[in-house]
Amino acid sequence: MKDLLLQTARRTGIVDAEQLEKFLENNKQEKARLDEFLLRAPFFTEEAILKLFAAALGRKFLEEIPTKDVPAEFVEAVPASYAQHNYLIGVKEKGDDGQLTVVLSRPLDVYALDNVSKMTGLAVKAALATRTTITAAIDVVYEQRTTVIEEVAEELDSQNLDQLVDEVATSDDLLDVVNRPPVIRLVNDVLFRALQLRASDIHVHPYETKIQIRYRIDGILYDTLSLNRNVLPLIISRIKVMAGMDIAERRLPQDGRCSVRLGQREVDLRISTVPTNYGERSVLRLLDKSTALFGLDELGLGKEDLKMFDSLLTRSHGVIFVTGPTGSGKSTTLYACLNRINSAEKNVMTIEDPIEYQLEGISQMQVASKKGMNFANSLRHVLRQDPDVIMIGEVRDIETARMAIQSSLTGHLVFSTLHTNDSAGAVSRLLDLGVEPYLASSSLIAVLAQRLVRKVCPDCKKPYEPTEHELRELGLGDMKSPGSAEGEAKFYVGAGCDSCFQTGYRGRTGIYELMLISEEVQNLIYNRQSSGKIKRVALNSGMRTLRMDGARKVLAGITTIPEVLRVTQADIL
Repeated sequence: MKDLLLQTARRTGIVDAEQLEKFLENNKQEKARLDEFLLRAPFFTEEAILKLFAAALGRKFLEEIPTKDVPAEFVEAVPASYAQHNYLIGVKEKGDDGQLTVVLSRPLDVYALDNVSKMTGLAVKAALATRTTITAAIDVVYEQRTTVIEEVAEELDSQNLDQLVDEVATSDDLLDVVNRPPVIRLVNDVLFRALQLRASDIHVHPYETKIQIRYRIDGILYDTLSLNRNVLPLIISRIKVMAGMDIAERRLPQDGRCSVRLGQREVDLRISTVPTNYGERSVLRLLDKSTALFGLDELGLGKEDLKMFDSLLTRSHGVIFVTGPTGSGKSTTLYACLNRINSAEKNVMTIEDPIEYQLEGISQMQVASKKGMNFANSLRHVLRQDPDVIMIGEVRDIETARMAIQSSLTGHLVFSTLHTNDSAGAVSRLLDLGVEPYLASSSLIAVLAQRLVRKVCPDCKKPYEPTEHELRELGLGDMKSPGSAEGEAKFYVGAGCDSCFQTGYRGRTGIYELMLISEEVQNLIYNRQSSGKIKRVALNSGMRTLRMDGARKVLAGITTIPEVLRVTQADIL
C-alpha cells in the first residue's frame, strides 16, 4: 500500500512524493494502520491524504454530500452514535442498483464497511470525504428523521413507573437514543422535535386528564402533543435531573439550566418548574449556541434608521434604550450593537441576567441576586474596570436607572432595555421611576422601540387583496386596491406548506421606531411633558412609528397586515 501511495503521489502530485517518502521512511516502525497514521501527519492536510487514497484505490472523493442522497434505510438501520463515532454515512447515487455507497473518512476501515452492510442488508462500496463534510451531513439527516414520541409514550405507559424513576439519568446527545430508558427517549424526542420546528420555548402543561406539550414557534404557541397524565412525574423528574434541581421538592417553584447536544450543535436550556393544581408545570427556553448572532444590517432596520442608529454607536457617552415587551428581540439588537462596536481600542463590558450568548472579546457578568449582586451593585464594580461601553441587561429600579445615567455623564456609552410600549414611553417610565428630568434630558441620546413580526413563507407566498378596513387600520386607507388596473402595491400571504408547518409564516424580522433625542425633545423632557407630546414632536422631526415601519414591510411583501396589527397599537396622537 505504501508503494502504491508513493506511485500515485509521483503520478498525480496530490502531495509532495519526496516528503511522503521521507515521512514513511522515518516512521517505518509505526504500528498504527497506514490511513490513521498518515491522517495524523503534520505535513499533509486531511483532504490531501484522502484524495491520495481515493486516487490510489480508484474511489470517489466527495467535496460535499447532498443530504437528499442519504437513503431512509441507512438512517433507520445505522444509529447516529455509530455514524458519528466512525465518521461515515451512506448515500445512494444514480446507477447504484441496490448498492449503498458508504462515505468514509478512514479509507482502510473495512470493518465499518462490513458492519454497515450487515445493518442495512445492502451490498456496499466505499467513497471518501473529510470528517467535517461527513459530520455536517450526519447532523442534518438524523435531525430530519421522524420522531417516535407517541410510540415511546405508549411504551412508558405499559411499564412500572416506580422502577423507571431510578433510570432518570443524564444524557449527552439528543441524536443518541439507542438503549436509553423510555423516559429519556421521550424527553429527548420532545426536545428534538422542538429544535426541528425552530421552537424557542417548550411548555409542559398538566391538565386533569392529560399533559399538553406546547411549542412557541416564531412567537406563537402551538399545541403539538398530548400525553397520558400518568407520565407527568417521570417527565418532570427527568427535566429536573437535567437542570440539576431537587426532584424531591414538588411544592416550590425551581429554576435551573443545562446544555444538550444535537450532533455538533450545542443548545442551552433555561428551565423553570412551578406547582399547579394538576401537578408541576415546566417551561424550557431553548438557546441555540450555534446560531450566528445577527449583524445590525440583518435586523430589519430601514436604511435611514440604520444609518442614524449606526452613527450613534460611535458616540463616546450617552444612554441608548431599547424598549419593547418580553420576546421582542431586544437582547438580539443589543448584541448586534456590541458586535458592531467591539474593537481592540474599546473596553466593552456587560451585566446580564442571564448571559444568553458568549461574545468574543467582551467581558460579560452574570448577576446573582441571591448573593446581593443585582444590576446596581454589579454596575458599581464594572465602573471600576475602566469600561468604555457598558450594556445593562434591564433597568428595573431607580437605583439602576440613576447609576446608568450617571455612568453616561461620566463618559461611558451605556446600552440598556426598558419594558415600554413605544419609544416616547421610555422617557415617562424613567421619570416615573424617579430619575430627575435634568439628568434624563442630558444623558439620553436615543430610544429604539421594537417588535417582532413573522415573515411570509417564501415557498408558499401568494398575492391577496386586503379589505378596506385592514388598509385603514394600517394607515394605508388611500392606497389603491391591488386588484385595480393601476394597482400600486402587491400584498402577500402564506398559503401554508411543509416548510412553514402549514402556518404561512417562516422566520421573523423586526419593526422599529427610532426616536433621536433632539434639543426640542430634551426641553420637553426637562419640563416633564407627556409622552404623547414628545411623540408628536419626534414625528414632526421625521420619526417613523412601529405601525408605519410595519406598513413599509407589508408593502415590501415581507409580512402581512394581520401580523403588523397583532403586534402594534394604533398611532393615536
